[in-house]
Amino acid sequence: MVQYSNPQYDASFGALSDATRRGVLEQLASADASITALAEKFQMTLTGMKKHVGVLERAGLVRTEKVGRVRTCKLGLRGLEQEAAWIEEYRQLWSERFEELDNIVEELKLKEKANESK
Repeated sequence: MVQYSNPQYDASFGALSDATRRGVLEQLASADASITALAEKFQMTLTGMKKHVGVLERAGLVRTEKVGRVRTCKLGLRGLEQEAAWIEEYRQLWSERFEELDNIVEELKLKEKANESK
């Protein structure tokens, strides 16, 4: 059986599958934030936000640093270049397929017009 699993992609796409986690990444793109500040912004419990940050951290998209009692979140060092390239491959594949379909539809329209004029 062929394996289509890539642990890095699984972690990244799993982390990005949740709207709150995507929102956290957007927030951290603007400025670092404590878990408490993120929990308040997203109107959720501290425990809930810790879980979301943990998923992002395991995917390498966020890193945290504890200073005293405050855990600050920052964007991770790893970007999503490989995931973007994977998506681009499939975007190109589907674009080519839709272009072929458009050509077939155009040919059928031309044949239909030719038959109507006879």
